[in-house]
Amino acid sequence: MDRIYKDLVNLPGVSGQEKYVRAYMREQLEPVSEVIIQDNLGSIFGGINLDVDGPTVMMAGHMDEVGAMVQEITPKGVIKMLAIGGISPMVMISQHMNVVLDDGTFVPGVVGAKPPHLLRDGHSKQVSSFEDFFLDIGADDFDHAVSLGIKIGQQVVFENNYKESIDGKKIFSKAWDDRFGCGMALDIMKSVNKKELPCKLYAGANVMEEVGLRGAQTSAFKVKPDLFIAVDCSPANDTFADSMVGGVLGDGFLIRFYDPRAILHQGMKKFIEETAKKNNIKFQYYKSLGGTDAAAVQLSREGVLVCTIGMPSRYIHSTTSIIHKDDYLAVKNVILAMLKEIDFKKINEIKDNA
Repeated sequence: MDRIYKDLVNLPGVSGQEKYVRAYMREQLEPVSEVIIQDNLGSIFGGINLDVDGPTVMMAGHMDEVGAMVQEITPKGVIKMLAIGGISPMVMISQHMNVVLDDGTFVPGVVGAKPPHLLRDGHSKQVSSFEDFFLDIGADDFDHAVSLGIKIGQQVVFENNYKESIDGKKIFSKAWDDRFGCGMALDIMKSVNKKELPCKLYAGANVMEEVGLRGAQTSAFKVKPDLFIAVDCSPANDTFADSMVGGVLGDGFLIRFYDPRAILHQGMKKFIEETAKKNNIKFQYYKSLGGTDAAAVQLSREGVLVCTIGMPSRYIHSTTSIIHKDDYLAVKNVILAMLKEIDFKKINEIKDNA
């Protein structure tokens, strides 16, 4: 996998504070794009093949990761946090986190946990909710914390421990959801052969997906796509259960046929299936209980054809998730194959297969 993926997951960027990720996306998009566009919320895309007489295809990851925000600095100098995105409190205890200062540097801290010695009186309870968590940055008091640069509203992100598995096939990291999609947008822009494209292509990333698919709503109005491809990590369930629609690492990309906000258009489903089979690309079916940017884009203007090409990922919305390199290739290859076929005739064929 290209170095861009490691670069992206190491960057901080909770919802509403994606500027470092956006700057990296712009830096990487500029050499391979005919035009760079950015909407008023901060979603960013590169466009290519814009002179062709063909439909407009938009593909996107999202820049934001789950994390927290500085909500309060206590008199003792510890930080009370506000959760940003869906995080289970159970993953927080004793985790190393970084407060991102205004200049982009980090102040390290650890989420406090009561040791067993302080729980033996029968009355004390372990901290178990965001309202009770505190981040200990080693400050002596309120003034000391402020002198270190801590301010209300700054983002707090998990410390990243990027590693490869012993067999070299899997990668452990924070923020695969959805820096993987951001990286895939860059990867496609660097890899696609414009001469084989019958469509206009805008590839990039949206802001604030984790707090309500907000960036996709505005970027879709700016791009006005005929077809939208969301690239997002989906929570593989293979560690915990056997399921035909739960996602298994190493078994290929995910066709998200259902989630509560976007039921996959049947013509689009057929197009993805046929493209994958024709090119011998492994895929799985996936039913989700959460949504992606595809749900927001499908309701743009008079309606847009959308799909989510999913990357199976274990343990998303926690401190560390795991992806498989074979699935990365499946995602990349199916998107490249789809793009070669999306002309106005294919758009109409997809619509007719509803």
